[in-house]
Amino acid sequence: MSYCFPPPKPNFCPHCGLPLEERYIPEEGRERLVCAQGHIFYLNPKVVVSVVAVREGRVLLLRRAIEPRRGYWTLPGGYMEIDESVEGCALRETHEETGLNVRLAGLLTILSRPAPTGPGIVSIVFWGETQDGELHIGPEVLEARFFSPQEIPWDALAYDTVREALRTYLAKQKELGAHPPTST
Repeated sequence: MSYCFPPPKPNFCPHCGLPLEERYIPEEGRERLVCAQGHIFYLNPKVVVSVVAVREGRVLLLRRAIEPRRGYWTLPGGYMEIDESVEGCALRETHEETGLNVRLAGLLTILSRPAPTGPGIVSIVFWGETQDGELHIGPEVLEARFFSPQEIPWDALAYDTVREALRTYLAKQKELGAHPPTST
Protein backbone atom coordinates (compact mmCIF):
# COMPACT_ATOMS: atom_id res chain seq x y z
CA MET A 1 0.00 0.00 0.00
CA SER A 2 1.38 3.42 -0.86
CA TYR A 3 0.60 6.63 0.94
CA CYS A 4 0.61 10.11 -0.47
CA PHE A 5 1.14 13.16 1.68
CA PRO A 6 -0.55 15.46 1.78
CA PRO A 7 -3.73 13.69 0.72
CA PRO A 8 -5.37 15.06 -2.42
CA LYS A 9 -8.20 17.52 -2.04
CA PRO A 10 -11.60 16.06 -2.93
CA ASN A 11 -13.16 17.08 -6.24
CA PHE A 12 -16.82 16.47 -5.41
CA CYS A 13 -19.16 17.41 -2.57
CA PRO A 14 -19.99 14.44 -0.31
CA HIS A 15 -23.48 15.93 0.31
CA CYS A 16 -24.73 16.43 -3.24
CA GLY A 17 -22.02 15.17 -5.61
CA LEU A 18 -21.49 18.53 -7.34
CA PRO A 19 -17.93 19.70 -8.10
CA LEU A 20 -16.07 21.51 -5.33
CA GLU A 21 -14.18 24.73 -5.97
CA GLU A 22 -12.09 26.94 -3.74
CA ARG A 23 -14.06 30.04 -2.83
CA TYR A 24 -13.44 32.83 -0.33
CA ILE A 25 -15.97 32.68 2.54
CA PRO A 26 -16.20 36.19 4.05
CA GLU A 27 -17.75 34.96 7.32
CA GLU A 28 -14.78 32.67 7.88
CA GLY A 29 -12.11 34.96 6.46
CA ARG A 30 -10.51 32.27 4.29
CA GLU A 31 -10.90 30.10 1.23
CA ARG A 32 -12.82 26.85 1.54
CA LEU A 33 -13.91 24.05 -0.78
CA VAL A 34 -17.54 24.80 -1.67
CA CYS A 35 -20.06 23.28 -4.08
CA ALA A 36 -22.62 25.21 -6.16
CA GLN A 37 -25.32 24.48 -3.51
CA GLY A 38 -23.17 26.14 -0.84
CA HIS A 39 -22.04 23.07 1.10
CA ILE A 40 -18.60 23.67 2.62
CA PHE A 41 -16.14 20.80 2.75
CA TYR A 42 -13.76 21.34 5.68
CA LEU A 43 -10.26 19.92 5.46
CA ASN A 44 -9.56 19.22 9.13
CA PRO A 45 -6.44 17.81 10.75
CA LYS A 46 -6.06 14.10 11.36
CA VAL A 47 -5.88 12.99 15.00
CA VAL A 48 -2.91 10.77 15.83
CA VAL A 49 -2.71 9.13 19.27
CA SER A 50 0.42 7.53 20.67
CA VAL A 51 1.89 6.24 23.90
CA VAL A 52 5.24 6.53 25.60
CA ALA A 53 5.02 2.96 26.92
CA VAL A 54 7.55 2.20 29.65
CA ARG A 55 8.81 -1.00 31.27
CA GLU A 56 11.33 -0.78 34.11
CA GLY A 57 12.34 2.73 33.08
CA ARG A 58 12.88 1.80 29.44
CA VAL A 59 10.82 3.31 26.60
CA LEU A 60 9.23 1.15 23.90
CA LEU A 61 10.03 2.24 20.35
CA LEU A 62 8.94 0.64 17.09
CA ARG A 63 10.80 0.61 13.77
CA ARG A 64 8.25 1.41 11.07
CA ALA A 65 7.58 -1.20 8.36
CA ILE A 66 5.44 1.17 6.28
CA GLU A 67 5.81 4.50 4.55
CA PRO A 68 6.14 7.27 5.33
CA ARG A 69 9.44 7.03 7.22
CA ARG A 70 9.89 3.27 6.81
CA GLY A 71 12.81 2.03 8.92
CA TYR A 72 12.68 4.91 11.39
CA TRP A 73 11.73 4.60 15.07
CA THR A 74 8.43 5.81 16.46
CA LEU A 75 6.06 5.37 19.40
CA PRO A 76 3.17 2.90 19.37
CA GLY A 77 0.25 4.83 17.92
CA GLY A 78 -1.80 5.75 14.91
CA TYR A 79 -4.90 7.44 13.60
CA MET A 80 -7.92 7.67 15.86
CA GLU A 81 -11.03 5.89 14.58
CA ILE A 82 -14.40 7.66 14.46
CA ASP A 83 -15.93 5.33 17.06
CA GLU A 84 -13.29 5.48 19.81
CA SER A 85 -11.96 7.78 22.51
CA VAL A 86 -8.38 9.03 22.47
CA GLU A 87 -7.62 6.69 25.40
CA GLY A 88 -9.21 3.78 23.55
CA CYS A 89 -7.13 4.58 20.48
CA ALA A 90 -3.93 4.64 22.56
CA LEU A 91 -4.70 1.24 24.06
CA ARG A 92 -5.82 -0.31 20.75
CA GLU A 93 -2.84 0.93 18.73
CA THR A 94 -0.33 -0.20 21.35
CA HIS A 95 -1.89 -3.66 21.50
CA GLU A 96 -2.23 -3.99 17.70
CA GLU A 97 1.37 -3.01 17.05
CA THR A 98 3.06 -4.79 19.97
CA GLY A 99 0.71 -7.34 21.58
CA LEU A 100 1.22 -5.49 24.86
CA ASN A 101 -1.35 -3.92 27.14
CA VAL A 102 -0.52 -0.64 28.79
CA ARG A 103 -1.94 1.15 31.81
CA LEU A 104 -2.20 4.81 30.89
CA ALA A 105 -0.77 7.10 33.55
CA GLY A 106 -2.06 10.26 31.93
CA LEU A 107 -1.83 12.74 29.12
CA LEU A 108 1.78 13.64 28.35
CA THR A 109 1.42 16.28 25.66
CA ILE A 110 -0.58 17.52 22.68
CA LEU A 111 1.33 18.61 19.59
CA SER A 112 0.10 19.92 16.28
CA ARG A 113 1.65 20.37 12.89
CA PRO A 114 0.07 22.12 9.92
CA ALA A 115 0.65 20.52 6.56
CA PRO A 116 1.93 22.59 3.63
CA THR A 117 -1.30 21.70 1.82
CA GLY A 118 -4.16 19.50 2.94
CA PRO A 119 -4.89 18.52 6.52
CA GLY A 120 -2.24 18.66 9.23
CA ILE A 121 -2.15 16.53 12.36
CA VAL A 122 -3.02 16.83 16.02
CA SER A 123 -0.83 14.42 17.97
CA ILE A 124 -2.11 13.38 21.39
CA VAL A 125 0.51 11.53 23.44
CA PHE A 126 -0.13 9.53 26.62
CA TRP A 127 2.37 7.80 28.89
CA GLY A 128 2.10 4.67 30.96
CA GLU A 129 3.52 1.34 32.05
CA THR A 130 3.28 -1.82 29.98
CA GLN A 131 1.26 -4.48 31.77
CA ASP A 132 0.72 -7.99 30.57
CA GLY A 133 1.21 -9.58 27.23
CA GLU A 134 4.21 -10.75 25.29
CA LEU A 135 5.91 -8.47 22.80
CA HIS A 136 4.76 -9.49 19.29
CA ILE A 137 5.16 -7.05 16.44
CA GLY A 138 2.30 -6.36 14.05
CA PRO A 139 2.51 -5.97 10.26
CA GLU A 140 3.30 -2.23 10.45
CA VAL A 141 6.41 -2.86 12.59
CA LEU A 142 9.86 -4.16 11.59
CA GLU A 143 11.24 -4.28 15.12
CA ALA A 144 10.23 -3.31 18.67
CA ARG A 145 12.66 -2.61 21.50
CA PHE A 146 12.78 -1.04 24.92
CA PHE A 147 15.42 1.70 25.16
CA SER A 148 16.97 3.30 28.22
CA PRO A 149 17.02 7.10 28.00
CA GLN A 150 20.71 6.94 27.01
CA GLU A 151 20.02 4.45 24.19
CA ILE A 152 17.19 6.33 22.41
CA PRO A 153 18.15 6.63 18.70
CA TRP A 154 17.50 10.37 18.48
CA ASP A 155 18.84 10.70 14.91
CA ALA A 156 16.68 7.82 13.66
CA LEU A 157 13.30 8.97 15.05
CA ALA A 158 10.56 9.12 12.43
CA TYR A 159 8.98 12.46 13.35
CA ASP A 160 9.69 15.63 15.27
CA THR A 161 6.53 14.96 17.29
CA VAL A 162 8.09 11.69 18.54
CA ARG A 163 11.24 13.58 19.50
CA GLU A 164 9.25 16.24 21.35
CA ALA A 165 7.10 13.66 23.14
CA LEU A 166 10.17 11.73 24.32
CA ARG A 167 11.86 14.91 25.54
CA THR A 168 8.69 15.85 27.41
CA TYR A 169 8.50 12.39 28.97
CA LEU A 170 12.15 12.43 30.05
CA ALA A 171 11.78 15.91 31.56
CA LYS A 172 8.65 14.80 33.44
CA GLN A 173 10.38 11.63 34.65
CA LYS A 174 13.32 13.68 35.93
CA GLU A 175 10.92 16.12 37.61
CA LEU A 176 9.03 13.27 39.34
CA GLY A 177 12.15 11.28 40.09
CA ALA A 178 10.31 8.05 39.35
CA HIS A 179 8.36 6.07 36.84
CA PRO A 180 4.90 7.31 35.78
CA PRO A 181 2.13 6.93 38.33
CA THR A 182 -0.04 3.85 37.87
CA SER A 183 -3.45 5.47 37.94
CA THR A 184 -5.39 6.92 35.04
